[in-house]
Amino acid sequence: MSAPDQVGVLGGGRMGAGIAHAFLLAGSDVTVVESQRSWADAAYERVASSVRTSIGRGAASDETELLARFRTSIDRMDFADRQLVVEAIPEDLDMKVGALRSVEAVLADEAWLVTNTSSLSITALSDNLVRPARFAGLHFFNPVPASALVEIVIGGHTDQDYASQASEWVASLRKTGIVVHDSPGFASTRLGLSIALEAMRMLEEGVASAADIDTAMELGYRHPAGPLRTTDIVGLDVRLAISEYLASTLGPRFEPPAILRRLVAEGSLGRKTGRGFYDYGDPS
Repeated sequence: MSAPDQVGVLGGGRMGAGIAHAFLLAGSDVTVVESQRSWADAAYERVASSVRTSIGRGAASDETELLARFRTSIDRMDFADRQLVVEAIPEDLDMKVGALRSVEAVLADEAWLVTNTSSLSITALSDNLVRPARFAGLHFFNPVPASALVEIVIGGHTDQDYASQASEWVASLRKTGIVVHDSPGFASTRLGLSIALEAMRMLEEGVASAADIDTAMELGYRHPAGPLRTTDIVGLDVRLAISEYLASTLGPRFEPPAILRRLVAEGSLGRKTGRGFYDYGDPS
């Protein structure tokens, strides 16, 4: 199984940097594009640090060779020669539509454009594109280097060859791909959020502490992290946005609990702010 020779990533935050890192280790030449030079520089440091961590763990051996195949840019024209571009910007529908249109405009007709969205409709996004058959989803999980799963999401207009092509890409990353047809929340987000929302309601009702609710899932069901701690990792603001979207599309069972709204309003967004359902101290 082989990775694409030329890969682009739009967005160099934690997810984008992780996706770039995965394709670098698989042998791809990778370009990350950001909208500001300072953000592009930060993305470079994230990927370089992740590469060094992989070397320390024995997953890679030559930092110079890996980083020679990596660069950052603030010009989306640098995607013009890419075989595959992964959009990895925040979960905002209008923002994604604008970004995807601008990237598609510079890609070759045969190139693939995919989104890393965890919940938004692939078909609805593709309705805004000129070549919807060359658009689909690749939903990576956070943190990308440690995650073993990628959802391969097929939209209503996606070319029928996509599933097999994407399965090769995912296998080249030493990850397991599952094929999911377009539906709000796909498979993983829908299932994971259902458990997380119920855990929040239990915490609100005083059924058990956050730590004990998480331990129930960690030891009772062998989840590597409980639903509340996972929410802190993902970001409470991210979970809130997804919950609101799924409530609007799938019904009130996904309505965000009051505790989630309150913590987000307070700025307690999880690990990135130092506090969510747990206290992590100063995030810096």
